[in-house]
Amino acid sequence: MSKCCCSSDNCCKPQPKKPINIDFLYLDTTVCGRCRDTEKALDEAVSGVVAVLNAAGYEVKVNKVNIASRELATEYRFISSPTIRVNGNDIAVELRESLCEDCGTLCGDDVDCRIWVYNGAEYTSPPKELITDAILREVYSTGKRESVSEAYQLPENLETYFTAKTHKDEAEMQKNGGNTL
Repeated sequence: MSKCCCSSDNCCKPQPKKPINIDFLYLDTTVCGRCRDTEKALDEAVSGVVAVLNAAGYEVKVNKVNIASRELATEYRFISSPTIRVNGNDIAVELRESLCEDCGTLCGDDVDCRIWVYNGAEYTSPPKELITDAILREVYSTGKRESVSEAYQLPENLETYFTAKTHKDEAEMQKNGGNTL
């Protein structure tokens, strides 16, 4: 039977892991290349840091949410697709968007989706390094960001998306004689 080498009763007990909660919020990963590429970059970034964070006493949990309705958008205070948040904080320093042809095809109207800025360059999906840096920054930050307490309102681009998608889905249902595929 081995004895603990220190005098503290707590040193040999396993310490609870500190949570790192990552939310990936998106409109569509089947049609939208931006969402699909962002998911891939997120998966690569997480797999690259998870062992180190685990060794440092953290447990990483990734929650992937398809924002398929206004209700989900409101629940998650969704502002642009795709979004990555670490412990509730958006990893993008600023919100920039551009026309997303894939989501436009999906809903039948022009829709803007997020573009990512990293080291002065713009990307339609975040580089793995941006995600890794954001995760580590959140883990090791000493200060707590102020939470935004203002009332949420669905952004105009998402209102356009959900309205157009509803119309397109209804038209397809009528075209198919009311039968779903």
